[in-house]
Amino acid sequence: MRRFVLLAGLVLLLIALVGGGVYWWRVYRFIETTDDAYVQADISVISPKVEGYVSAVKVTDNQAVHEGDLLVVIDDRDFRARDAEAAAAVAAQQAAIANIDSQGDWQQSEIKRAAAAAANAEVELRHAEQDYARAQTLVKSNWMSRERFDAAEADLRKAQASLQEKQAAVASEQRRVAMLTTARQQAQATLERAQATLQLARNSLEDTQIRAPIDGVVGNRGVQVGQYVKAGTQLLSLVPLAKVYVVANFKETQLGRMRPGQPVSISVDAFPGQHLIGHLESFAPASGAQFSLLPPENATGNFTKIVQRVPVRIALPASGPLAGRLRPGLSVVVSIDTRSEPAAAAGVAEAAGP
Repeated sequence: MRRFVLLAGLVLLLIALVGGGVYWWRVYRFIETTDDAYVQADISVISPKVEGYVSAVKVTDNQAVHEGDLLVVIDDRDFRARDAEAAAAVAAQQAAIANIDSQGDWQQSEIKRAAAAAANAEVELRHAEQDYARAQTLVKSNWMSRERFDAAEADLRKAQASLQEKQAAVASEQRRVAMLTTARQQAQATLERAQATLQLARNSLEDTQIRAPIDGVVGNRGVQVGQYVKAGTQLLSLVPLAKVYVVANFKETQLGRMRPGQPVSISVDAFPGQHLIGHLESFAPASGAQFSLLPPENATGNFTKIVQRVPVRIALPASGPLAGRLRPGLSVVVSIDTRSEPAAAAGVAEAAGP
């Protein structure tokens, strides 16, 4: 019996070894695993665009908000005054342009009046020329005295001078039109500048109400009512828990057979016994050491080769048992099946969700 039990044990051990070897050969050697992986999210740091005193904080820690919800209000009294001042400047400039347009209309009537006077002077000149021509004929025949001839010649000279004066008046009035056109262009430019100032004032007034740019959960809230904040001051953070992902740092020796779209098995330390199936989304453009504060300088006398790690982004399914429960910073263990073709794996990932 002892010999039978020993023989049976050896047979079972041999079967286990063979099965393990077959599993390693067909499956396990294609699985790349790392525990240097963490849940991450594109956290939005909320900062004001304008400076001032905080008059209200509309959210609390860990509160879920939606895009467009009001988060923080900055005292807007000074900004309203600037908006009113800019609006008054725009109105004044619009009135100035309207006045120039009225002057332009009046100037057109003046041009017509001067042109009519010039036309009348031209008629009088023709009449004076005819009188002078008749006077020349009469004075040669001694039918007109020299005094009357001199008077006809004087009338001709006066008519010529009057016509020149009226024509000069027409030219002068036309030049005023050009001056008014230039003045209107200048006023229009001033109006556009005033409108731009008004738009900036309204933008600043609108920026006193800080709204959520995305859906998320409020965290790291440090703003309080009455606090004086400047542009760029960190007020709070918004964490999009519905759009978390995993970043796994694989050794460079593990990357050879990895391709985007391959399925990834994920286990979260905070939730033992529950597994997620995601897919490999992309690779970082450089190793993690290259993005560090002090990148390594290997061109030195003493060199020790260190296996580098490359961050790999892994997409998680939109729906699942852990949807909305994962938090950035949680530790996970990921395993990538490198046997799958990227195209086929992408179809599986698409069915599982982004």
